[in-house]
Amino acid sequence: MTLDAAHGNRQTSVMNQSGTANLSGLEAIVANAGKTSLPPVDNWNPPYCGDIGLRILRDGTWLYQNSPIGRAPLVKLFASILRRDSDGKHYVVTPVEKIDVTVDDAPFLAVEMQVTGNGPTQTLTFRTNVDDVMPCGAQHPIRFEIEAGSGGLKPYIRVRGRLDALVSRALYYDLMDLVADHHGRLGIWSLGEFFEFPPELNQP
Repeated sequence: MTLDAAHGNRQTSVMNQSGTANLSGLEAIVANAGKTSLPPVDNWNPPYCGDIGLRILRDGTWLYQNSPIGRAPLVKLFASILRRDSDGKHYVVTPVEKIDVTVDDAPFLAVEMQVTGNGPTQTLTFRTNVDDVMPCGAQHPIRFEIEAGSGGLKPYIRVRGRLDALVSRALYYDLMDLVADHHGRLGIWSLGEFFEFPPELNQP
């Protein structure tokens, strides 16, 4: 399969004879769409092509028709063209295809954290399971949600666009060691920003 990425012209359809999108065809499109940097998925407006059975589990595992995608390079390719639209749904997007992705929680998992400085001068830098690296701050804020049922705290960091990474359980405890009190409010400092816990946990 080839793709004229400059003009977004489809030369061979990704759909197979049954009308279902083909995973290897998607891989070819992705490989051609962005070889050196993240593709400009927010600038693409392709037709919606339905659901082919892509799913991301809570632990960051990608499934295709209920089977794990074991090839890390392919997972990274798909992650690079993942987008969450204003309807709250996730899609993999190419210049010619827009396909559903079911996401159980967040599409990414934060698996590594580096801490430099302390207090207001502290910087937290996160790495995701697909090797996105971002410093927590105004452009990559961290937010905290109360988990339904358990009442536990779930931290998320914004990766790009509307896409978040859930902080892994192992990192959660390291993050909680950094909790600070700022004017009577609990939260986390990074790059001069103070990210507060939910109001339920900040009651006087």
